[in-house]
Amino acid sequence: MKVTMKKLTALLFSLMLVMSFVLSGCSADSGKKEDSTEAPQSTDAAGNEEDGKKAEDGKDEFQSQILFCGSSSLAPIMASIGSSFTDEYVTWDKVDPSFPAENISVYVAPGGSGVGVNSALEGSCDFGMVARTVKDEEKAKMSKDYKEYVMAADALTVSVNKENPVCKVIDDMSTDMIRRIFAGEVTNWKDVDASLPDQEIAVYIRDLSGGAYEVFQKSVMGESEITASATQCPSMGALGEAIAGNKWGIGYASYGVYNQNKDKLQAMKVDGTEPSEETIIGGKYSIQRPLLFITNSEVSPAEQAFIDYVYSKAGADAVAANGYISTMDIK
Repeated sequence: MKVTMKKLTALLFSLMLVMSFVLSGCSADSGKKEDSTEAPQSTDAAGNEEDGKKAEDGKDEFQSQILFCGSSSLAPIMASIGSSFTDEYVTWDKVDPSFPAENISVYVAPGGSGVGVNSALEGSCDFGMVARTVKDEEKAKMSKDYKEYVMAADALTVSVNKENPVCKVIDDMSTDMIRRIFAGEVTNWKDVDASLPDQEIAVYIRDLSGGAYEVFQKSVMGESEITASATQCPSMGALGEAIAGNKWGIGYASYGVYNQNKDKLQAMKVDGTEPSEETIIGGKYSIQRPLLFITNSEVSPAEQAFIDYVYSKAGADAVAANGYISTMDIK
């Protein structure tokens, strides 16, 4: 059973939180956990907020809205699919004649993979968006109705500003050099290569609630901690913009963000392997992750109809348009 009041509360809470982040950009304190929740993106066909209601006989009426919370990497993809679905059908009866003629509403609220997992667990959203593997200890807390839906493959590219002279000197970094830079052991570009200028390295990372932070920590950092001087960014898009805006910056931009900003960013090879569709799918590129969404509740017929749409050409096209690699079996 969907807890509609919880979902409504989560939606309103997200709307309030966004006010504190609209002008914040990236934060320079990596020692504190940040909530990166942004305003939910709504694809309500009529611009109205709707929610499931309980009938007088105690049974749940049709739920016309679907709420996704979590990963900021997956959010633009899901928002695009939701918008396409809403534009195509407008009302639920056009999706399936057995559904009522109620306006379709798909809400997408970014906030990080941790938020996605917790929201699904608590029932405060229908689906949690996650940009990493769901941990065994997280799955252990879920109900028998837990399901996950993998949509795409992603990688974290070690990207620099394209105007950085390093691009003309080296195109490959070892995992150890990357670790040393992000740990603050190497802080100047001249220490990366003697021919480079005496310029301080600006390190950009996702905030600690993001799936990218955990993936990078596991794949690159190991027991080392990221330097406290690293600048945290509330979304993957903001991280890409931060690197693009600083000639001496470096960060782990997602494959999708990198593909959308190739005119501004340059991705380094890692241990001799460049991030590409072939090396990511084949597992050769080491810093990679899945993009998926999960639920901890029984999937309703309307939700299943939307999931079927996600796993259609429209969904695969949205994944590709955002620069990621679809791993879905298209229906």
